[in-house]
Amino acid sequence: MMNTSAVLAAAEPAAVGNDPWWLIIAKIIATFAILVVFVLFSIVAERKVIGYMQVRPGPNRTGPWGTLQSLADGIKLAFKEDIIPTAADKVVYIIAPIISAIVAIIAFSVIPLGPNVSVFGHTTALQLTDLPVGVLYILACSSMGVYGIVLAGWASGSTYPLLGGLRSAAQMISYEVAMGLSIVPVLLTAGSLSTSEIVGAQENTWFVFTLLPSFVVYAISAVGETNRAPFDLPEAESELVGGFHTEYSSLKFAMFFLGEYINMVTVSALCATLFLGGWRAPFGIGTIWPGANENWWPVLWFIIKVLAALFVFVWLRGALPRLRYDQFMHFGWKVLVPISLVWLLLVAAMRTISREYDLSTRNVLIGLAVVLLVVVALSLLVPERAKKEVDARDPNPSSDFPVPPMDLVVPPSPRLKPQVPAKVGADDESQTEKED
Repeated sequence: MMNTSAVLAAAEPAAVGNDPWWLIIAKIIATFAILVVFVLFSIVAERKVIGYMQVRPGPNRTGPWGTLQSLADGIKLAFKEDIIPTAADKVVYIIAPIISAIVAIIAFSVIPLGPNVSVFGHTTALQLTDLPVGVLYILACSSMGVYGIVLAGWASGSTYPLLGGLRSAAQMISYEVAMGLSIVPVLLTAGSLSTSEIVGAQENTWFVFTLLPSFVVYAISAVGETNRAPFDLPEAESELVGGFHTEYSSLKFAMFFLGEYINMVTVSALCATLFLGGWRAPFGIGTIWPGANENWWPVLWFIIKVLAALFVFVWLRGALPRLRYDQFMHFGWKVLVPISLVWLLLVAAMRTISREYDLSTRNVLIGLAVVLLVVVALSLLVPERAKKEVDARDPNPSSDFPVPPMDLVVPPSPRLKPQVPAKVGADDESQTEKED
């Protein structure tokens, strides 16, 4: 039989903001500990899963089955020699990784991990804080992460980190636009910017079913916004040596590494909150087991959903090759952004029609499906533009890109000193005789 106090605690409104000081400190420590454990687990799981995909063991020496490998790597990075380049701006060089790590950590503070529970007689929500504009807060924190990357590239005093920082800024800003547009239909459907109220709006139906195009665009944008493969262009070893953190080492590099994996955890948790019902039990378990969404059980369901999203990150890295930068930016601006705008207009129009004519959600979804099928069919009927073949033997082909002439002669640089040819022969023999 269920505890009566636990039922009453789950039924009461969220007590965020009315917690005693010791409970607030405990929540802060617990939030940080959850993120660190997620990061350590994600690194080991990524290396293990990719090793399994590539038919190799992966880490298997440090700890049982190699589970302590990420902890060993973190300790090693923390105690390695810290090198600061001579040409670096030392203040900005030190602040940049701190910005990247901190904004990634504080973004997790508005994610609800579960319903109201009783902790030592105090009713509290399993959430550090609940802002009325929680979704905007998360987007603002992710936008602040761009500053850390750009400042790191600029403060290193080197060309390649600067190029990597600029590419990363362009990439993250581009895909944050598509991500923001994919979240707007969720806000329209839930009628709130609060993350806890968005979870409450999915009590009957998850938004992944009713807003499937938004979920797909968000999932793709999250991979691009976190600089993960196949969209890890800013740190592509084949193009830019190591990206914006080329000149970083020791603990500063570890903070960039920590910020990247915490961003993965944050966007996965936000995906579970916006589209997968948040902390609610999956697969209809709540209808079979009434206590599945009460007490501390919702924390388990939430962790399972986040781990599933993290597995997708790892799966993509082990399965897909890296894109070219022009293909990547073209896909973001000319595919994801238009699709998000069209879907947003459809959702707004269908919500207006459903209110005017008192239609059910099922009828609205059928109408949206018909519209999407018509749009996809029309796009398939449009013939592709024929590409003009270019003769490789033509010295001046008609192309959109500037092509140098075949007989191009590059003048010598004026900074090069003229080289005096060495004399070989009798002079060398006479010089040798003098030395003797």
